[in-house]
Amino acid sequence: MTRVGAVITPNPNNNGGSLMSSVTEAGRRAAAPSLGTFERYLTLWVALCILAGIVLGRMVPGPFQALGRMTVAEVNIPVAVLIWLMIVPMLLKVDFGALHRVAEQWRGIAVTVGINWLIKPFSMALLGWLFIGWLFRPWLPAGQIDSYIAGLIILAAAPCTAMVFVWSNLIDGDPNFTLTQVALNDTIMVFAFAPIVALLLGLSSITVPWTTLLLSVVLYIVVPVIAAQLWRRSLLTQGGETMLARTLRGLQPISLLALLATLVLLFGFQGEQIVRQPLIIALLAVPIIIQVYLNAGIAYGLNRALGVPHNVACPSALIGASNFFELAVAAAIALFGFQSGAALATVVGVLVEVPVMLSVVRIVLRTRAWYENRDRAFTV
Repeated sequence: MTRVGAVITPNPNNNGGSLMSSVTEAGRRAAAPSLGTFERYLTLWVALCILAGIVLGRMVPGPFQALGRMTVAEVNIPVAVLIWLMIVPMLLKVDFGALHRVAEQWRGIAVTVGINWLIKPFSMALLGWLFIGWLFRPWLPAGQIDSYIAGLIILAAAPCTAMVFVWSNLIDGDPNFTLTQVALNDTIMVFAFAPIVALLLGLSSITVPWTTLLLSVVLYIVVPVIAAQLWRRSLLTQGGETMLARTLRGLQPISLLALLATLVLLFGFQGEQIVRQPLIIALLAVPIIIQVYLNAGIAYGLNRALGVPHNVACPSALIGASNFFELAVAAAIALFGFQSGAALATVVGVLVEVPVMLSVVRIVLRTRAWYENRDRAFTV
């Protein structure tokens, strides 16, 4: 692998390398942006929004209560608008045309799909039951235990769509693999998100509001995917990859500001509970952090055993570990409300996402020699 500026150039000696090299320079920039200053300090901004929400919610509760009452069919309209501003720009990056490349790196694809849909939601449910339902129960409000577990399940049920492009760029990941995997995950998510969430909530003895769950899938997955793809097609028709990249750069601050505004609203409602028990956030972070390292480690190890190139194994591990927290926040609010433990649990996922994933990036980069010097690997 060689790096030219911010562009990733795959090694043609790697499996499928000659096919990978066909990606255009502009396409690579659009698919694999660098981590900007704003994103790098996302955890700080999230913390400041938590503080702002708590303070404003206690000082001027009236506006928050008014916004909370603005609902149609159990959907909060202000939040729905903010969620769309978050999600659509991120889905705009996804090229579903990349699905035809699935066979090029099928081993890495198979590992990531298995982690995302067969291991991660279930491992998070187990960690939630273990830590929140048992070990930490004495320090948590009894009435919110099930809701916290529900939030953790929702968080793990949606694989990351946007930030994985950043993580892949930071570890010189194969851009075609990243695009293909994200497109495949988003396709699966349309059909699998609701059943997996419903199954795991049911196993946790949590009532599943099916109507609201299906409405959330339509509002926050199906419609945004369609809207984003129509917009993407229009941009590519008008100005090609250059216009798409320029539009994505312009939308990125809007998407992040919408996320931060949602957090201010959320903590405007959650503030009283957090002030009473600030330990809650730290306790909720424990199973989230464990599942990130667990799933990244499993994916990285399986790829090594299967002889997958390092520049594919790294994004595979990172996609397997990270979450689509924007969707999780939206679904938790829609299903359980602003003041629910589920909504708070998904926000904790936002709080820990950047520092934890950056640590995973450092780990896979520092272990490259170990990864590539494996004594025995399967080659297919």
